[in-house]
Amino acid sequence: MPDHPALTPEEQAVYEWQMWVPGMGDGGQRKLKAASVLISRVGGLGGLVALELAAAGVGRLILAHAGNLQPSDLNRQLLQTHDHIGQPRIESIVRRLRELNPRCDIIGVPENISADNADALVAQADLVVDAAPLFQERLALNAAAFRARKPMVECAMHTLEASVTTLVPGKTGCLACYVPEVPPTWTRQFPVFGAVSGTAACVGAMEVIKLITGLGTRARKPYRAAA
Repeated sequence: MPDHPALTPEEQAVYEWQMWVPGMGDGGQRKLKAASVLISRVGGLGGLVALELAAAGVGRLILAHAGNLQPSDLNRQLLQTHDHIGQPRIESIVRRLRELNPRCDIIGVPENISADNADALVAQADLVVDAAPLFQERLALNAAAFRARKPMVECAMHTLEASVTTLVPGKTGCLACYVPEVPPTWTRQFPVFGAVSGTAACVGAMEVIKLITGLGTRARKPYRAAA
């Protein structure tokens, strides 16, 4: 990461309460300000990760998400609004995050992760978050992150279950170690409650914050929540 920039008086006021967390302080907040995070898919899960990281003061978010908003997205994609149906999702995502935190540099990429763009996007970030619905995207992002020796927080959910796993090159296995091939029955559409996506997202965002600041310990085993 680059040198940790000083906090402005406004930033000190906004982040004051989280800076009271033992071990955080001014130094931890400055690390967040200096950090860049890539999030693959910014929907029901990745959108909440982005929201929490913007609120926490991460300095730069690179957000990859293609396609237009559909009515069926609105039960979980909380960065969207009903009047945006039929329009590019990334436009609403960027606008809503800038409204929350105008100090955060938000880079919207109207593409989904693929083998063609993964390396270039990963190169812009210090660490990555995977929240894609398709394993083709997940495996492409994981391969690029491990080639670049950058940590990846893997967030997933299905029906009433959620999981979060932190993958660190040289310290843990990679996603392909656990899922070497795309599951033959996996599709983009699957049963989902927004509250389950949000559960995984909040845990995933905290894993990112811990990686950046050095707070606590990372999740060495997958975190799983199930009803």
